[in-house]
Amino acid sequence: MITILGPTACGKTQLAAALAADIGAEIISADSRQVYRRMDIGTGKDLADYVVNGKHIPYHLVDICEPGTRYNLFEYQQDFLDAYRDITGRGVTPILCGGTGLYIEAVLGSYQLSPVPQNDALREQLADKSLDELTEILTDLKQRNHSNMHNRSDVDTAQRAIRAIEIEEYNLRTPVADRPFPEINSLIIGVSIEREERRKRITARLRQRLDEGMVDEVKSLLSSGINADDLIYYGLEYKYVTEYAVGRITYEEMFRQLEIAIHQFAKRQMTWFRGMERRGFNIHWIDAMLPLSDKVEAIKQYCKEIQS
Repeated sequence: MITILGPTACGKTQLAAALAADIGAEIISADSRQVYRRMDIGTGKDLADYVVNGKHIPYHLVDICEPGTRYNLFEYQQDFLDAYRDITGRGVTPILCGGTGLYIEAVLGSYQLSPVPQNDALREQLADKSLDELTEILTDLKQRNHSNMHNRSDVDTAQRAIRAIEIEEYNLRTPVADRPFPEINSLIIGVSIEREERRKRITARLRQRLDEGMVDEVKSLLSSGINADDLIYYGLEYKYVTEYAVGRITYEEMFRQLEIAIHQFAKRQMTWFRGMERRGFNIHWIDAMLPLSDKVEAIKQYCKEIQS
C-alpha cells in the first residue's frame, strides 16, 4: 500500500489521483468527515480530482454515512479493512489518502479497538456541564487511562467532549478485548508545504467554497431535518457556517473565526504527523510546490527503492 498524508490544502487528493491513474491504483479515503453524504463542499471532497485525463479513479470510504450520525474510529478501521481486502484481492494497489492522522495511524499501527456504546445515563449526568467542566473531566479520565490529549478536537464542542468522556469512561471500566488488526506495510508519503503558502491556500480555498455555495449546503442539510447541534458537532466549516445560518454569528464573524480555526487545524495536523515520526513511522516528505508529474515520479522512485 501507498499512504499519502499531509495538512489541509496541500494537494493530497490531486496527487493520489494522479498517481492512481499512472499505476492503476484505487484510493481509500482517510478523512473523518468525507464519509458523510451531502456534506460535499464543507468537507472538501473535490470529487473532480478523481477524474484524471477523462479517467475516473475508483475511491472508497467517501459518502458512506448519513449526516447527523456519529461515525467513529472503530467503524473506520473495519471499513478500511473491507476496502483494503477488496482492492488487494483484485490484485490492485490501494492508496490511503487523507489528513485525519488518527485514522491513518490506527490503520498503519494496527491499533486494537473495540466499539464504545452510547451511555445515556452518563450523557444525562453531563448534559448541564460547561465546556470547561467537561474538559476538566476528560483530562482527568485520560490521565487515569494513560491516554494523551493529542489536540483540542475532542473539546471543540460540548457534544464532542461528552463523546470523548463516554469513550474514556468505557475504556476505564472495560479492558479492550484482543482484536487483532493485520499488519499492513505501507510506503508513507507526506506532502510538505511552507506555512505561508499553506495559509494563503487555506484562505483562498475558504473563499472559493463559500462562493461555490457552502452556506446553501448547510442550509439544505438543516432544512432536511438535521439538528443544528448535530452539524456543529462536525466542527470547522459545519460548526461556524451552521452558527451563521441559524443567526448566532454574523457572516464576517463566521469567516474570520472559521479561517483562524482552519489554520489552527492544519497546524495540529502537522503536529500529529511529526508525532507519528517520533512514534516510529517513516514518512518520506515531498514538496507540495513541485510539479505534479515530478511528485508522481518521486513516489514511483520510492516504490522502486523499496522493491529492490
